[in-house]
Formats: sequence, structure tokens, C-alpha cells
Amino acid sequence: MSLALLSVTGQTRPKTAAVRTPPSLMASLPESDGVAQVKLRRLLNEVLPQVLANNPSKLAEINADLDRFKTRTGLDPRSFEQLALGVKYSYPSPGITKVQTVALANGTFSPGAMVAAGRIASDGKYREEKHQGKTIYIFTIDENIKVFGMFDFSVKEIAVAPLDANTLALADPSSIRSVIDVGHGRQRRNEELLALASRDPNAVIGFGSNLSEQLLKNLDVGNAAIEQDLSAVRQVYGSVGTTPKDVDVFLAARTVDANSARNLGDTLEGLKQLGAFFVGRLSGARGVLAKSALTNLKVSTQANELQIRTAVAQADIAPFVGN
Repeated sequence: MSLALLSVTGQTRPKTAAVRTPPSLMASLPESDGVAQVKLRRLLNEVLPQVLANNPSKLAEINADLDRFKTRTGLDPRSFEQLALGVKYSYPSPGITKVQTVALANGTFSPGAMVAAGRIASDGKYREEKHQGKTIYIFTIDENIKVFGMFDFSVKEIAVAPLDANTLALADPSSIRSVIDVGHGRQRRNEELLALASRDPNAVIGFGSNLSEQLLKNLDVGNAAIEQDLSAVRQVYGSVGTTPKDVDVFLAARTVDANSARNLGDTLEGLKQLGAFFVGRLSGARGVLAKSALTNLKVSTQANELQIRTAVAQADIAPFVGN
């Protein structure tokens, strides 16, 4: 996840105290270390045209990528309402973190068209498997493909399974089987993470993730003091929202105690001041975006939670969309 992922993500709206029932699509994810939801139809039909209003060539390029994805897979991203992502971390060797991702999408699609397009795209390298009464379609692609026209992956093998008339799962075969098992009640769901990812009901993107000590240990930020502060973080969550002119960004980190949150906040405040020096030396679109984000950046702590908020103009983000 950038992996907004691994990107920082947002809200400047008033924080809601009540925990809401998570959307049913995320609730269908298998056991995960991190979850995210994307309001795909709103992103494609409302947010992207709004952000790229002054860059029609880039908007046309993204629409062309969406059309190519439809041709290759038989799936039209514009016909899906939501996208839910679940990630699972593993550590195959010291210092190495492997991320396994599963995606669910709900909307309208034709299984027949999907299979026909997938067979063509995989040049006949296609097979079917049965699991718990569901059919899993497995295609060998072995090339770069933009999933839903936006997320660029090097794909060797992709498995797709219709879960019901309106829900589709995309992942590796093992993860697809895990998703199907969730539907049969074989696994616990991710209640706490789903609640974190759903805290802002108006957000276009929301996410929540647990951070294990091993995951943090494998991060190499190049600064021992910062690594020490980050080692106290156990969960992160956040969201991305929009206003008519801005993109609002919110990120929260839950630490082991209030003192750790304050220490991390002090570190970020110091980095913010240092960042002003370096940001001033950036030119072009990067400089404009960085200055806007830094100027509007607010860091605060509540008990053991560090919170970061910022907002940037949609026009400042436009040069980076699709790159």
C-alpha cells in the first residue's frame, strides 16, 4: 500500500468520535495486517476530472489506460463502486519484508467477458480452479499492467474470482482462496482495522494498518534517532478527502504510550523546520507542492496518538497524477 503507500493520506474535517459499522466490502477481506478502501467510482468520475481540469491531456491518458485495462481483462473500472485492499506482511529473511495484497471490487461486470479477455491477454496461459463452490480464473500475464488503469504492477500470474453477482476478487490464487474462506466464516475479520479505515465516511480513501516490531525494524530511514521514535508506533491510519479546491490529508500514528507520541511529535516538528530550508530549494511543480504541504502541515498529539494534517491545492497535485 503507497503504497500511499505509502503515501500519507487525509482529512481536515471534524473528527468523529463514534465507531461506525465498516463497509461490507472491506469486511470480506481475509485476515490482514493492513486494510484500505477506495471509493473508486467517485475517484474516477469526480475527483480525477476535478483535479485534472486544467490538464486535459493527462486526463485523456488516464482514460486511455482505463480503456486498455478493460480490453485486457474484460473489466471496466468505471463500473465499480468501491475497491477494498488487504495487505499481509511476511519476513522471509533478515531485513526483508514481503507484502501480499488482495483486492476486492464491487459493481457490475460480466464473468464471461472477463474470462474471454483474460484468455486473449494471457495468450492461452489460463486455467480454472474450484474452491468452496467458487470458480477461480488464473491467468499468466508476465508483464507490467496498470490494475484498474491506475496502479502499475509487474504481474506474472493473476487470479480472479467472482464472489457474487456484484463482487470480484483479484490477487494470487492463495489469497483468493482465503477471501472465499472468509465468506464461509472460516476466519476472523479485521474489525479494529476496518473501524480505523472508516473513521471519515466522506473520505475518498481510508486505511488502517498494524505495524509489527519486525516491520519497523526492517525499515531503513538512515537516522538512528528517528528509527528509535518510530519503533514505538504500533498502528497507523488515515484518509484522503477533497473539497472543491483542495485535497485534505490526515495521518495518525498510535504509539505504545503518551510519552512516545510526544517524542515523535517533537521529532516531526524539528523535521518540519529543517524541511522548510530544503523545500525552499526545490523548483517547479515539486517545489510548489512541497511548499503548500509544509505550510499547511499541523502536528498534534492526543494521549498516545500523533496526528498530522495538511491540505494542498488540487492544481498543485495535478502534475503528479498518473506518474
